[in-house]
Amino acid sequence: MHEAVFMEPQITGKILVLDDNEDVLIAAQMLFERYDFKVEVEKDPEKLIPTLKRKRFDVILLAMNYTRDASSGREGFDLMTQIFDYDPTSIVIPITAYGDVEMAVKAMKIGATDFIEKPWKNERMLATVSSAIRLGNSRQEADSLRSKQEQLSRDIDQSYTQFIGQSEAIQQVFKVIDKVAETDANVLIMGENGSGKEFVAREIHRRSHRRNEVFLSVDLGAISETLFDSELFGHVKGAFTDAKHDRKGRFEVASGGTLFLDEIGNLSVSLQQKLLTSLHSREITRVGSNNKIPIDVRLICATNMPLLEMIEEKTFRQDLFYRINTVEINIPALRERLDDLPLLLDHFISINVKKYKKKIRRVSSKALKRLQEYRWPGNIRELQHAVERAVIMSDGDILEPEDFFLSSSKASSGNSLDLSDYNLESVEKMIIERVLQMRHGNVSHAAKDLGITRTSLYRRMEKHEL
Repeated sequence: MHEAVFMEPQITGKILVLDDNEDVLIAAQMLFERYDFKVEVEKDPEKLIPTLKRKRFDVILLAMNYTRDASSGREGFDLMTQIFDYDPTSIVIPITAYGDVEMAVKAMKIGATDFIEKPWKNERMLATVSSAIRLGNSRQEADSLRSKQEQLSRDIDQSYTQFIGQSEAIQQVFKVIDKVAETDANVLIMGENGSGKEFVAREIHRRSHRRNEVFLSVDLGAISETLFDSELFGHVKGAFTDAKHDRKGRFEVASGGTLFLDEIGNLSVSLQQKLLTSLHSREITRVGSNNKIPIDVRLICATNMPLLEMIEEKTFRQDLFYRINTVEINIPALRERLDDLPLLLDHFISINVKKYKKKIRRVSSKALKRLQEYRWPGNIRELQHAVERAVIMSDGDILEPEDFFLSSSKASSGNSLDLSDYNLESVEKMIIERVLQMRHGNVSHAAKDLGITRTSLYRRMEKHEL
């Protein structure tokens, strides 16, 4: 009876065969070379590690029994241990003539990928080796992706190390971060747009025991009601028209780490109920499935909206507020921590001087005075962009007042509004900016002057990035 013909594998690789039987080595070499594998053979066990130091192999076929000890497999186990001590990622397949199941099980426990019995069948040998090479390639791809993800996380974290300051207001924030970071308490971060809410969230994660797990940021203001369930809880294939594959939701992906829900005040009451249910049960159900999946996340939420006032107006659930607000952190607006302005200016100038290869050293005293008088409706984010633009546009080594373009400079220079632009969106933004400046940032008073509710004003401020 003829042996079944083995279809040529779609993958090849480098193989090392170690056996003290020369006939075995010749047979293995002829078989693998027929299918374009690169093969190296070795009879002497003492040369195994030197060979591995000289070249890396995709698969190592290792005889378990040698002349010195022909049946116990002890030499094979010793050699396998040496291989994994040298390179824990090695793919090792033991081969033995004795069909000892106990020996094979022990080898697998040590780290063997599979095993081959002598005399082998060519089809089985080629299939086993090809599968092992694919496994090794998959591990390398996974390691590469993991390394890229770790580097990406480091790069993202690096860009979020700019939450600095020495003012008393910001030092109070640092004290709260110090106390809460090592706990798993849910945190609610309150603050205006651009004030640094995500900086605080990442700093809490970086100092927590979950620091080596994922930090996942979700902008709830950017997720529509129709996509909420799928985005946060995931879905199974066929759950809806475009659900061609199973997909994990944000809660599942972040499990074990930290989930940052930004702009939580934008959620409708019905979506707040869905979120509350998952937080209470600590489990989610994918869309289209009935299976409950446990989740383990450290929850940090943030908003620029007045949740307590929204609770009174019945637009935010009180029970959800208490669920997400074990500890509350209030971030001061930049206009409330102007003592930090020189420090922040030096920081952003240093970054952008390197980025754009400029020789700017500092801001002039006149420029600093103008910046200190400005209300900074966009907070740290606006300052960062203003400095970057000034560095790009400046021709000198000192930044002067004219180098800075401040969005509200026209509105703050007099009592009249510049209506040269009749675009409704632009006029609305200009009026809101002016009223906020007149009311020194007091949203309640500004909303009353504008004849709208505080919630409506917050939504307009968010729309215009004020």
